[in-house]
Amino acid sequence: MTDAEVEVTFRSIRWPDTNGQPVCPDCGCVDIWDCRRKTGLPRFRCSACRTSFSITSGTLFASRKLPLRGYLAAIAIFANEVKGKSMLALSRDLGVSYKAAFVLAHKLRETMANELKGRAVGGEGKVAEIDGGYFGGYVKPANRKENRIDRRLAENQSGKRKVVVVLRERGGTTVTGVFKSEGQALPFLRSRIAKGTIVNADESTAWNDLQARYDMARINHLEAYSADGASTNWAELFFSRMRRGEIGHHHHVAGPYLLRYAQEAAWREDNRRMSNGEQVNRIGNNALTAKPSVDFCGY
Repeated sequence: MTDAEVEVTFRSIRWPDTNGQPVCPDCGCVDIWDCRRKTGLPRFRCSACRTSFSITSGTLFASRKLPLRGYLAAIAIFANEVKGKSMLALSRDLGVSYKAAFVLAHKLRETMANELKGRAVGGEGKVAEIDGGYFGGYVKPANRKENRIDRRLAENQSGKRKVVVVLRERGGTTVTGVFKSEGQALPFLRSRIAKGTIVNADESTAWNDLQARYDMARINHLEAYSADGASTNWAELFFSRMRRGEIGHHHHVAGPYLLRYAQEAAWREDNRRMSNGEQVNRIGNNALTAKPSVDFCGY
C-alpha cells in the first residue's frame, strides 16, 4: 500500500460515520482544515476551537514514532496469528527494536481487553464453565537427585505462581482473571456470572461456595472428562491454546503481564471464526477509539 492508501484506511477506521472525513476530538466539529506538515505527514486543524490534531491524536497510538504503515502492518501481523505472536518475531517483521515491538504488542492486547470490561457471562438456562490454570513461579530442580526438594510444598515455591481463572459460556463469550489462588476468584466470578446460569466446574473445593447461588454441575476429572452433561471441556480448550501460545511463542507469560496474555487469549477464542480482515478492522477500530494506554503511555 502507498502512504496515501494507508492514510485513507486509518481515516476510514477512525471516522467511519463521516466516511473518513476528520472530526475534531475536542469539540466534535466537522469543519476541518488540512494543514499537513512539511514532511507530508497528515495534520488537521479545527475551524471552531483551533485545535490541531492528527489521525492518532488521543488514541492508543498517540505520540507515535513509527509511520502509519508500521502500525497497520503490526495489526495485520498480530491478528494473523492463531495462538499469539512472538515479540521478537514482530520486531524482525517490522524492523524495530524488541522494546518497541514489546510495547506495541501490549498496546494491542490492551485494546483487546477493553472488549472484556464489565462483561457478564451466561443467563437464564445458559451453561458456563469455570476452570483455573497456574502459570509462572517455576523453581528449577537441583542438579543432583539427593539435593532435590518437593516443589509441590508451599515452603519450596517461589510465591510468584498465579492462577488464571477462565469463565466461558458454551457457544458464547469468555472472561478471564488472574489471582493468587482459585478461592480468591469467587467475588470476581459472582460479579460476572448472570443470574440463572448453569455453572459447570471440576472437583476443586474452591468452587463449592458458588453452589449457594447457582445451579451447578460438577465433574471429577479423576473419574471422567465428562459425565451426565457435566464437563469443563470449553474451559480446558481455552487453556490448551493459551499454553501452546506460552510454549511456542512467548515462553514466559507470568508476572505483571499475565492478565494481558490471558485477555488476549480470550479475545482470540471469541473471535476465532472471524476472517483476518474483520479481525484487523476490529482491532484497528478499538485502537483508534481507545484512550492513550494506561500502562504504556508515552512509549
